[in-house]
Amino acid sequence: MPDPFRVEVAPSQQVTAIEYSAATGIRAGVTLILGHGAGADQMSGFMVAFANALAERGIDVVTFNFLYSEHRRRIPDPNARLESCWRAVIGAARGRIASDHKLAIGGKSMGGRIASQVAADRAGDLAGLVFLGYPLHPPGRPDRLRSAHLQDVKAPMLFVQGSRDAFGTPAELRPITTQLEPPADLFVVEGGDHSFKVSKSAGVKQQDVYRAIQDRIETWLRMIVSSRG
Repeated sequence: MPDPFRVEVAPSQQVTAIEYSAATGIRAGVTLILGHGAGADQMSGFMVAFANALAERGIDVVTFNFLYSEHRRRIPDPNARLESCWRAVIGAARGRIASDHKLAIGGKSMGGRIASQVAADRAGDLAGLVFLGYPLHPPGRPDRLRSAHLQDVKAPMLFVQGSRDAFGTPAELRPITTQLEPPADLFVVEGGDHSFKVSKSAGVKQQDVYRAIQDRIETWLRMIVSSRG
């Protein structure tokens, strides 16, 4: 069962986090913290479904609310406050996992972007980062790239990107990911939008699309954990 716990971000400021324990017998030895996107909190259907599905695949998962969503506000907090919340959750998660357990971070859209900024600014040892729809630029503004800091992230990265993502297509993202060190992986969701939704004319069930993404995340996390001993 999901296990809620509280994280202190600052004095008198706390957020709720939820731990989804990996299925016993197939545990991968890694905890993945996922931050939610700007428009929904950790209880959105997308976040809950992905957290449960990854836990069923042997990945321990932690989700959390940013301060603004914890207090049911619609407008995201300033960048520094978002990063502060991320750091607090990382610290709390490190205190809950075994010493031989690896830690990865990432998230949906904004949650993943802020995770990458924290990772670029000395977040401690991380096994890797997983981005579910990286917001490379605002829709219609390809000139406003949010990628300069990615070169400072010194952990493996997996970008899951829909081919129709208005926040950045795989074609826009690929020239950036190929220049990173270590090289980043890019998993393209054909026909997918920013939330990986595909049209009915695509001839594939939405749940099959999600399962393929979840399988890829599991495989990738197990690979990087194995490579890092």
